[in-house]
Amino acid sequence: MSFNIICIIGFVLSCGLLMIVMPSFIKSLKKRNVNQVTSEYALDEYKNKEKTPIMGGLLFVIMPVIAFIIINAKGLQDRRTLFVILSFVLYCMVGFIDDMLIIIRNKNDGLSPITRLLMELAITVGLYFGFKDVILTQITIPFVNIGVQINPIVFVIFMSLLYMAEANAVNFTDGMDGLCAGVSFIGLIAFVILMLINNNLDITLLLFCILGGLLGYLYFNHHPAKIFMGDSGSLALGGLFASLAIVGDYTIALFVIGGVFVIEMFCVCLQQISVRLFHKRVFSYTPIHYAFVIKGHKETKIVLGFYIVAAIFAIIGLFIGINTLWNISLMKI
Repeated sequence: MSFNIICIIGFVLSCGLLMIVMPSFIKSLKKRNVNQVTSEYALDEYKNKEKTPIMGGLLFVIMPVIAFIIINAKGLQDRRTLFVILSFVLYCMVGFIDDMLIIIRNKNDGLSPITRLLMELAITVGLYFGFKDVILTQITIPFVNIGVQINPIVFVIFMSLLYMAEANAVNFTDGMDGLCAGVSFIGLIAFVILMLINNNLDITLLLFCILGGLLGYLYFNHHPAKIFMGDSGSLALGGLFASLAIVGDYTIALFVIGGVFVIEMFCVCLQQISVRLFHKRVFSYTPIHYAFVIKGHKETKIVLGFYIVAAIFAIIGLFIGINTLWNISLMKI
């Protein structure tokens, strides 16, 4: 059986498993009142979403991993693939704890920022020391034949910051029906191509399974959403993107492929700094996608616009990633 067929099977199996399980999962969450808790500062347009179940991200983490194991259990023996899976799953666990605290307290206040960052830091440091043999402690500069080798201690700090920044950037992007999952789907397509070009077949198959899970989730998450991913999903996706960048030396490409995430986080940080230092807002609302709602745009059109921007970033980032691969191959000669 050809590898292309195997990838298609992984995609379909993951998507199918999620779509079979999700309806019962949603009913179970509703029965237990595991619903979205909106912030007191939320826009009025979004306060009516409080009855929508959360933690849908659990299924697009669990089902793809199950599908991957069913199809290619031997792939777990590949250290790079295992590194990516653990990053995906462990960051999902942090998000799950955060979601559970929000549900238990019935308040949009889960883990404290410091506690969550410390948990993410502990996971990232553990991943580094557990997988030093497959992590490249360098950053390859695209378009020039230069690879910057980084001191291991400095790299641990850099890797931790990358993981935490990416996880929280994806988290900021989660806020509209289909927004975060769709943008992530588009970005992961670029990484599928990069992993395939670099002959990382096990990771490629894993990503096909994850794409299948995301597509199945989007069926239930498109407007009007029947379920939200919660921090279980957004932090997992952030950990996934960061792991792909680390394991393939695609750090610079990641910043472009995930350009929407970067913009979302930059706007939030800029707003916070401006409000605290100058008591003035730079934007009418952050995360920035809500600012378009205030301007009168419909949610579905905003999401579509973000998809288009994400696709442009993904294409540019893919080109940067391919050039990075070319530079890496030249340095090995």
